Amino acid sequence: MTPLTVTPVHPVLGARVEGVDLTAPLDDATFGKIHDAFQEYSVLVFPGQQLSDEQQMAFTTRFGPLETTIKSIGQERRLHENMVDLSNVDPNTENRLMGWSDRRMLYQSGNQLWHTDSSFKPVPAMASLLSGREVPPVGGETEYVSLRHAYATLPAELQGRLEGRVVVHSILYSRSTIASGLFDPEHEQELPPVRQALVRANPVNGRKAIYIGSHAWYIEGMDYSESRRLLDELLAHTTRPECVYQHRWTQWDLVMWDNRAVL
Repeated sequence: MTPLTVTPVHPVLGARVEGVDLTAPLDDATFGKIHDAFQEYSVLVFPGQQLSDEQQMAFTTRFGPLETTIKSIGQERRLHENMVDLSNVDPNTENRLMGWSDRRMLYQSGNQLWHTDSSFKPVPAMASLLSGREVPPVGGETEYVSLRHAYATLPAELQGRLEGRVVVHSILYSRSTIASGLFDPEHEQELPPVRQALVRANPVNGRKAIYIGSHAWYIEGMDYSESRRLLDELLAHTTRPECVYQHRWTQWDLVMWDNRAVL
């Protein structure tokens, strides 16, 4: 059997993991190596993993319980109810592509904003896993940046200013920057703003990260305009071109990332 290998894909974050079959149960030693790589590199790419819904969920639950997502907007499910379907194919009409004016596509376009998944929830997602079951021949890349690298490269004085600060996160705010009316009233009531620490430390290795992104609305205790300006400056610092890992998809890639440490 080919030994498991972990190969960095970018100077700042990300690694390619090969020599493992995620369609089969993992022994503890193999899972331990993957877990360690996840903590170290924040983004893991597993090529050639032709996973079923059940196999993907089985691997995911080795890291913790599954998170339930917000309700789908006007669409039937093609996947297991515990999974999210990110596609431009209309699940209600076979083989029809949804146009950009479609409310569902407008909602999904929010994924093109720099964000960390579920920061708008009281308990955010630790990790996300995306399986490339159907991928376009060109385009469709997914980009990642390191929130730990962003924090580490800030001036010490600014790091000190950020410590202890609280940011209010809201998906209603982030989606409002795209279009109005993307949520039904009952959905809006289920998604109140939440408070998150601006600086968070990884509980395993202690490495600190700034916790920002498109859902970050404003910083408590600061003038709104000043807090928006600071959040925008932090985002610009985080997403400098040299800090971006762009993943070009091949069918059946599985990419896993640490929402505590990346956008």
